Amino acid sequence: MTVALPLTKAMLARPGKRRVSFVIGIVILAAFILMAFFPGLFAPYDPLTFNYQAIMHPPSWAHPFGTDNFGRDVLSRTIWATQIDMQIAIFSTVFPLIFGTFMGALTGYYGGWLDTIFGRMVDLLIAFPFLVIVIALIAMLGPVIGLGLKCMYIAVSVVGWVFYAQLMRADIQVQKQSDYAAAARVLGYNEARIIFRHLLPNAITPIVVYWMTDMALDILLGSSLGYLGLGAQPPTAEWASSSPTARIS
Repeated sequence: MTVALPLTKAMLARPGKRRVSFVIGIVILAAFILMAFFPGLFAPYDPLTFNYQAIMHPPSWAHPFGTDNFGRDVLSRTIWATQIDMQIAIFSTVFPLIFGTFMGALTGYYGGWLDTIFGRMVDLLIAFPFLVIVIALIAMLGPVIGLGLKCMYIAVSVVGWVFYAQLMRADIQVQKQSDYAAAARVLGYNEARIIFRHLLPNAITPIVVYWMTDMALDILLGSSLGYLGLGAQPPTAEWASSSPTARIS
């Protein structure tokens, strides 16, 4: 015998609230994408032009975010910086996403000595703070390829793929015990088909969710490195580029 539970007003209103939150999120994301692709349409001033008659002005109608110590409009630099920070979000995560997913799928499916080597590599990397490892790699790569975003992308990719691989490895280990994986083996499918056509699509959801979060974290990382002078180099407009100005002033 089943009993129908009454629906409360909160339960009925919840889907509508979710749709509103979704729409707001899409609008904000679309605004950032538009500013990244067409910053000149939104920025009122050139982000690189000096104006020594407007140095360190407070917010006003002419300069809503004020000006920096070179008289550059901070709002314009913030808008143009969206382009750089979107690049950081994508280029810092593409290689870790692809390589980490691939390695996690292999180690999760085969296990054995491959899983042992991966486990020791993870132990080595997580023994140190992520930011410290990235700064150390940038310090080593800087004299070779020069400081800047390219150096940051390489340093983050060398370390960041491990976290994607951990997530994929754990999910593949669960998925390979499922009935559909056993059925695929009984049907004689080769291992590559089982891993990449059957297991991977069912294990990719946590990776996608983590990827979205990782892009935001890498933007923050780029700002932190920019503050230390290890990220985007002047006069490139970047969201952290005003921090050293504020510190000096």
